[in-house]
Amino acid sequence: MADIEKRSMKESVVGALSNSSATVVNECPSRPLSIAEDDSSFPDGGAAAWLTVFGAFLALFCSFGLLNSFGSFQTWYAEHQLSHLPPSTIAWIGSLQLWVFFFSGAFVGRLFDAYGPPVILLLGSLMLVFGTMMTSISTQYYQYILAQGVLVAIGIGTVFYPSLAAISTHFKRRRSTALGIAISGSGFGGVVYPIFYRQLFDRIGFAWTVRVSGFITLVLCGVSVATITSRLPKSHADAPWFHTKVFRDAPFRLVVIGSILISFGLFIPFFYIVDYSMDDGISPQTAFYVLSVMNAGGILGRLAPACIADALGQFNIIVPCAFLAGLSMLVFWTFAHGLVAIMLFAVLYGFFSGAFNALVVPCVVRISEVREYGTRIGVLYSIISFPALCGGPVAGAMLKAEGGSYLGMIMLGGTTILVGSLFFLWARLALARGLCDRV
Repeated sequence: MADIEKRSMKESVVGALSNSSATVVNECPSRPLSIAEDDSSFPDGGAAAWLTVFGAFLALFCSFGLLNSFGSFQTWYAEHQLSHLPPSTIAWIGSLQLWVFFFSGAFVGRLFDAYGPPVILLLGSLMLVFGTMMTSISTQYYQYILAQGVLVAIGIGTVFYPSLAAISTHFKRRRSTALGIAISGSGFGGVVYPIFYRQLFDRIGFAWTVRVSGFITLVLCGVSVATITSRLPKSHADAPWFHTKVFRDAPFRLVVIGSILISFGLFIPFFYIVDYSMDDGISPQTAFYVLSVMNAGGILGRLAPACIADALGQFNIIVPCAFLAGLSMLVFWTFAHGLVAIMLFAVLYGFFSGAFNALVVPCVVRISEVREYGTRIGVLYSIISFPALCGGPVAGAMLKAEGGSYLGMIMLGGTTILVGSLFFLWARLALARGLCDRV
């Protein structure tokens, strides 16, 4: 998910919907234009807008960046505190973290639409720091589940969603670029944290390493709280929390189905690439850096495709990127043996998976109204929380059932991503049939 990384959408399974099929975007001639979505109403720049992007970058660095780095914890736990447990059981910590983070989206997004970002970001930052400190003193499996799998995840979600939704209220024409810059923070975090953990785990111990990361989070999130703002006034505080009319919007429905399939397989490489590298004969010290290389590829993947999408259309870019992410798993990872080949796969997969993470939110915003960006973003992530929860443990169970062979889980993950990309293609064709249309 994975990057697990920028998303601004709008209607809700949990939120208040007024016009479901009529919610959409100005570039699509077949769908009506909302007054709130008029290009002239978005500043597309200015101090407040770019400070929001900066604050969101920092927020995602120390929140979603942690999610992208769970592979470091997976390997450390397997060798130390939780060495008595199988990999599939340990993976439940990371998968639960992903699920809680995703599932919290509907509630956090709805709160953003009602109250704006400041209070939500402050509470989320405190929760994230508290959960990190509790992780540092944990020793038992259930303690890691509660601290890292639940508390940290709630904090990440409460920081992540308002940050991206706030950016979408400031930008229209350059929205994908702005979101790409912000969500690249998660890629930078995914690069820095595994190296940070690898260097400090052995030097100052697990507990103090995690505490130091908690202090860093406190500082960076403090800056985010001070800089992230929303252009919209508070409203809709009394709106309903659930409205099924959102699913009458066919493109949104197709995006949800595609995201369900993709999110199931998207984070499998992030969970298991370190273990795969060590099983291939690479030293543990070097294997830790493979995850950083994968996240480094994700930085460029979050930036370059997002900039291109502003010119060519969000759906036109996300479809090939998602397809190539799945294809790289099936074709490249299957035959990746040796340090060079594994590193090349890590960069390639990191790029295309990062592009999906960067563009899924702009795609939903593309078919949404400005007043419900937070709600729709949250609804999508709440729905895909369930496949994200299952992906890692299912892959671990397949790894155990096949006697340590990674082929089955690679085939499963790559296939689900490929099929999911076809649903995004279907949504794109539902918006505009012309292959040259900017969608």
